[in-house]
Amino acid sequence: MDAIKEFFKNDRFASHSGVELIQVNPGQATARMTIQQSHLNGWNTAHGGAIFTLADFAFAAAANSHGTLAVAVNVSITFMKAARSGTLTAEAREISANPKLASYTVEVRDEQQDLVAVFQGLAYRKKEVLPLKNQTTARD
Repeated sequence: MDAIKEFFKNDRFASHSGVELIQVNPGQATARMTIQQSHLNGWNTAHGGAIFTLADFAFAAAANSHGTLAVAVNVSITFMKAARSGTLTAEAREISANPKLASYTVEVRDEQQDLVAVFQGLAYRKKEVLPLKNQTTARD
């Protein structure tokens, strides 16, 4: 899974947004983001786009963790609680998968473990193999 983590270091938008991939396992990923001033909206709460970026990155890592390219075909997010400061953690887990489609749920929580958002994602699993160093993963 280190190869997957290395691959996602090339996600320049996530990096620019301050999102960090903490852990990845087949069908699972954890990412975090410390809320900065640049993440705040006019109401001084974390902008929905910043929270979405964190959740989407965890989703992408989990969906691609099998070593083949997976792309989003449909996603939605429900915001449960405002976040103003601290670190947010997104945990993605695979709910179901077949050779073409896979479904994921991502929970975004604050430092008190309160639920900030729930993200649902549907990924299309392509045939292309990710360009990973020392790749040993294969499509399910």
